[in-house]
Amino acid sequence: MAINSPYTSSDYTSPTEGQSQAVDDANAAVAADLIREKVSRIYAEEPAAETELAEAQKSPHRSKHQQFMYKLSGSGKDLAAIQTEWHNYYQNLSAAEKHQVWQEFYDSQSALTGQKTAAPDPQSISKHKQHAADSQRSKKISSKSHKPKLRDVRSAEEVQAVIRDKVSAGGKLEAKHHLQSLLFGLGMGFIVLIIFLFGFFNEVVISPFIQPSRVTAATPLIINPSSVSPTSNPEVIIPKINVEIPVNYTGTSTDENVIENDLEGGVVHYPTTALPGQNGNAAFFGHSSNNIFNKGKYKFAFVLLHTLVPGDTFYLTYKGKVYVYKVITRDIVDPSNVGVLNAVPGQNATATLITCDPPGTSLKRLVVVGQQITPDPSGNEKPTVATANTTTPPPNLPGNGPTLWGRIIKTAIGKISISVILLGAVFFSGRRLLAKKFQ
Repeated sequence: MAINSPYTSSDYTSPTEGQSQAVDDANAAVAADLIREKVSRIYAEEPAAETELAEAQKSPHRSKHQQFMYKLSGSGKDLAAIQTEWHNYYQNLSAAEKHQVWQEFYDSQSALTGQKTAAPDPQSISKHKQHAADSQRSKKISSKSHKPKLRDVRSAEEVQAVIRDKVSAGGKLEAKHHLQSLLFGLGMGFIVLIIFLFGFFNEVVISPFIQPSRVTAATPLIINPSSVSPTSNPEVIIPKINVEIPVNYTGTSTDENVIENDLEGGVVHYPTTALPGQNGNAAFFGHSSNNIFNKGKYKFAFVLLHTLVPGDTFYLTYKGKVYVYKVITRDIVDPSNVGVLNAVPGQNATATLITCDPPGTSLKRLVVVGQQITPDPSGNEKPTVATANTTTPPPNLPGNGPTLWGRIIKTAIGKISISVILLGAVFFSGRRLLAKKFQ
């Protein structure tokens, strides 16, 4: 019987225990190849059918397995069929019988070479394989531990020259490359600037796009208060611009900052003016457009107030009653024109709606005045002492409130941050100027 392997048992040098470091490369390679060759065959693959046929024909005393192959040799079948039947036969053998088949193979090898060869023990093979693996691993670890560390021996000037060469692409950059870099920097700066400006001043940018009643036609004069049901909370209702917003009548301060904070909750009644159902002028303030990052749900309460014209109507619900007002005037005044809070000459009872103009700014004030038409103002009460304009008038009409930028500047952290940025800009600019001067 023969095997397709270039090695025999005499080629293998078994490493002794404790000498894994001393196993040379040649023996380790031989051991590894022999292990791979024999382990792949032991109890897994049968010997070649052609070899078994030759062995069965030469052996004078045939074993059971050799007798099986001898009968196949005389069956007249081709080698492929014999190989298939031999494979099926071998796979159905027990482990002991498979060991016997391989022992017969090694006995035939001994007869050919004159040397005794025994079937290898699987445990021995595993042990030898582990020794070889340990030897290779120890060599790798040793080579890594003794690997010399490289040290950069270049001078600082040489390193700087290499960096400059990489940055300038070896001096191959042309004017168009510098122009592209400049345009890219300017473009990115412009994008950052747009984002910055939108974040701080978006109330001006988005106010033209707030159009809740773009297709709403002018509302005809309605003099029947039963068409509007009063709610549990007082409200201002402007049908033409689809506005229905709560009104705060609890304020007692005329301080502009206080009123601006109250505007976050809706429309604010100015405390020194008349109340609905009283003779005199009832004044109400609302946002036209406020920063979307500021608090409050009613940032755009009166953004479309400028669309009202004389003849339009609006409603005030107060203490279970509905008061109807018809617009008689619409004016744009300076913030210092506090006279619009006073009673309107020639009118017994009016309501004035005030907001900033243009929307999103505090430059001017839009003032829309409506006269009470329902219920009949002849039945109104006299104004209370607090609304008789006996107090000192405010210096300015309340506006939209501070922008997000203004809010940040007013805080201590904002002031410190701005100061640090300005000082940093001055420092680095001065440093660059000095560097150019002494070059």
